[in-house]
Amino acid sequence: MTLVLTRSDVEKLISFPSTIAAVRAAHISLATGRSAVPVAATMPEPGGTSVFVGMAAVSRPDRLASVKLLADMPSNAALGLPTQRSTILAVSTDDGSCAAMIDGAIVTRVRTAAASAVATDALARTDSRILGLVGAGQLARAHVEALRSVRTFDRILVWSRTERTARLLADEVGAEVMTTAEEVFGAADVVCTLTPTRDPHVRGAWLRPGQHVNVVGAPPRPDHREVDSEAIRRARVVIDARATSWHDSGDILVPLAEGAIPREHVSDELGAVLAGEVPGRTGADQITLFNSVGVGLQDLAVARLLVDEARRTGIGLDVDLTR
Repeated sequence: MTLVLTRSDVEKLISFPSTIAAVRAAHISLATGRSAVPVAATMPEPGGTSVFVGMAAVSRPDRLASVKLLADMPSNAALGLPTQRSTILAVSTDDGSCAAMIDGAIVTRVRTAAASAVATDALARTDSRILGLVGAGQLARAHVEALRSVRTFDRILVWSRTERTARLLADEVGAEVMTTAEEVFGAADVVCTLTPTRDPHVRGAWLRPGQHVNVVGAPPRPDHREVDSEAIRRARVVIDARATSWHDSGDILVPLAEGAIPREHVSDELGAVLAGEVPGRTGADQITLFNSVGVGLQDLAVARLLVDEARRTGIGLDVDLTR
């Protein structure tokens, strides 16, 4: 039987502590060769502005292979619809049966924030006490909850291109609204950039010694980026997966094309840091940066969690696809 989980089902089943642990384990399994993530299949719509991305993964520990089909549709904004939608298909590696079909919206948001939490725990200074957010949407809310799981923050600073959005988030999480993104970088120990922008609005000159930055918001397109080449050049960069970052991340590909950095500057994966294969932070004054494009293995790890919890609680709908 195939388990179908709707968005409301996922909302009942998902939690940050278990997701953070699962994402951490998934990245270690990638580094140690027990999981695999191929280059995402990127399919621009002929004659249109939409891009469809197939994010695949296979995991021996989780006994699943999965594909998340992400629809990146900028035209949806004018219709008042989400610009990104996704569905996850998970198949058992034991017998090839379809284990689950899962709405991807909440999964994507939570696993993305969980990856930032894992990276922050591995790379940020232990005495980090001020969290900065560049962007104030649902992903920012998820990041506040996730990062509070790995660090105790005395202050949260937020900036958004829309002041009303920033104030709504500030009221919700107890944050302070800043007038510019530069002000966020000027005070925060950990900064998360969470805006779906094409042109970078974060300057490398703003980064301060000892700061950790999670670069998260740009869509998986090689010409979209949030931070400029100087920011990448100045930081100790850790990526989620080479197959993804080297293929889809404008934050990485643009400075490479410009000759601002050599490829080895952006070659160390988060899983290798977690597994102790490469160093993370090497000094109190070092600037660290996690470039998060998002990988199908994170979706797979959460799918495993959701299927197991749904079976335990009886949530979801079973469908026999073979009939």
